[in-house]
Amino acid sequence: LKVLSHIDSILRSPRAPPLIYRRSKGPVQNYIKENGQECGFEHLPLTIEMWADQLMALKDLHRSLRKLSLELVPWHTADPQDNRESIRVEDLQFIVDAILEEIENKEKNSQTPSLPTLFAIVSHFQKLFDVNSLNGVYPRMNEVYTRLGEMTNAMRNLHELLELDSSAPPTVVVDTVGKLCDIINENVTEQVQQLLGTEDIHSIINKLEEHECFFPPFQALIQDLLCLLEISNLDDILPTVQNLK
Repeated sequence: LKVLSHIDSILRSPRAPPLIYRRSKGPVQNYIKENGQECGFEHLPLTIEMWADQLMALKDLHRSLRKLSLELVPWHTADPQDNRESIRVEDLQFIVDAILEEIENKEKNSQTPSLPTLFAIVSHFQKLFDVNSLNGVYPRMNEVYTRLGEMTNAMRNLHELLELDSSAPPTVVVDTVGKLCDIINENVTEQVQQLLGTEDIHSIINKLEEHECFFPPFQALIQDLLCLLEISNLDDILPTVQNLK
């Protein structure tokens, strides 16, 4: 009876959950205390059994939360409750709070991309630069960086040579180079016309054809003279012939 009285005082405590105290409805199952009042303890074995199952489930839940914590926040050291035989709700709450804090920090720090975002960036790079495997991403990045540096230096030099503003787009640079090529071609045509003494393209063609007919025999004659006179310089031909007279 003293034990029952002690249990009854615990069950009636303000800290006790209402689940563990219910009045018995059957007079046969009632236990009689010293003061003669009834106390309904017949349902307690089922409740205690349920609590025991829940305590065992706490260990499994703690183990699962630890695995989740190692995946999400692997830099956090293991909490000292890992080796405890009994797991408290506070231990589980500690792990959950650590995970929630890390998630909130990630949401606040928008500069830290998520794994799906990083995967999408790598996939987009592979499509843009025709990279078939992840192993080829870094070599192609280095190649693109090198080519970009070369093109940047070339464009900077062209801007300086053409006296263009550094903000001029590549199309302006190409147009300027094209105009210079046109000017050079016009100058070359004028020089050829002055050299051949004609402004008619057909006359230029005729003179070139005459040159092709005349120059090979003339070259052969000069080579024969050099061999015959045993000299190697064109300027020595006339003095050598004059000495032979």
